[in-house]
Amino acid sequence: MPRWLPRAVVLVLALYAAFQLGTWAFHQLTGLLINILIAFFLALAIEPAVSWMASRGIRRGLATGFVFLAVMIMAAGFVTLLGSMLAGQIIKIVEEFPNYLDSVINWINTHFHTELRRVDVQEGLLRSNWLRNYVQNSATGVLDVSAQVIGGLFQLLTITLFSFYFAADGPRLRRAICSVLPPARQAEVLRAWEIAVNKTGGYIYSRGLMALISGIAHYILLQILGVPYAPVLGVWVGLVSQFIPTIGTYLAGALPMLIAFTVDPWYALWVLIFVVVYQQFENYMLQPKLTAKTVDIHPAVAFGSVIAGTALLGAVGALIAIPAVATLQAFLGAYVKRYAVTDDPRVHGHRRGGSRPGLLTRARQLWIRRPGPAQDEAVEAGEGSSS
Repeated sequence: MPRWLPRAVVLVLALYAAFQLGTWAFHQLTGLLINILIAFFLALAIEPAVSWMASRGIRRGLATGFVFLAVMIMAAGFVTLLGSMLAGQIIKIVEEFPNYLDSVINWINTHFHTELRRVDVQEGLLRSNWLRNYVQNSATGVLDVSAQVIGGLFQLLTITLFSFYFAADGPRLRRAICSVLPPARQAEVLRAWEIAVNKTGGYIYSRGLMALISGIAHYILLQILGVPYAPVLGVWVGLVSQFIPTIGTYLAGALPMLIAFTVDPWYALWVLIFVVVYQQFENYMLQPKLTAKTVDIHPAVAFGSVIAGTALLGAVGALIAIPAVATLQAFLGAYVKRYAVTDDPRVHGHRRGGSRPGLLTRARQLWIRRPGPAQDEAVEAGEGSSS
């Protein structure tokens, strides 16, 4: 047996064991790595505000604390207002449920010639096995929901701490990364970091501005219609429609439509029409102007990046996909050499053999050449005089 064979076997087994250990550790730490990724993008988003405050003499740690305190106050106020609105609507539905039940029973008795009573329906529900099983399953589900809430709070605390450290110790982190790289690579890393900060911060701030405009527009509509909780619903529509990709618009418009339906069904229709019209105005007029200098990517690329991010990381990938792709596009654009485009008609979407008139243009020309009644009379008079 060759002398190198035992060592080769031991080396292969060691590499295989290290690979298995690394795979197991990666799967175990996937949640932590995703939280760190979210925290990093949050730190990039608040980096411009923290740097602006630090340039005016405020320590970075204190400036980061101010930014996080402002964000937490706004989030707590929004959750409080939304919770009070939902609680009020639930209380209203519970109080008016007997009236709804009476109207349904009267409609059934009128159209189907039955003799149902509300007391009989209530007793049947209370004695049914379906209600008993539902209560038991709900009691079991409360524990699961409580565990999920506790896990979500712990995850939120983890993200907050990491994003605070990334934002407060941003210069130290950049120095630590650059200290292990040659000078040429240091410039590239710093340039990529600056592009990421600009694109991520610009994406968040442009989305925030569009959320403000959307919230004000929907608040005015709901206030005119007399829908209750118009300020909270305006904030809901603005935030959800802008910060939840792809389906955010539909989720945002569902709640105001439901509340408006309790006031008047026609109001829900008006809210639906306004949501659709405003969405078109935002897509074709407002969003291109606000994001042209911050996140300048094609809508098809943005849509594809959201789908890819969702497939890879779920909702987290959908949130960070657009700023990540915008950062990559801007970084590659700085190193890709571009050339002047040739003056070819095919570049502008025309045919090479000269632009031929379209179908409508040719039909118009034929209509103009067609002789009218006056021309027909002139032709007949000319033929009579010549004869």
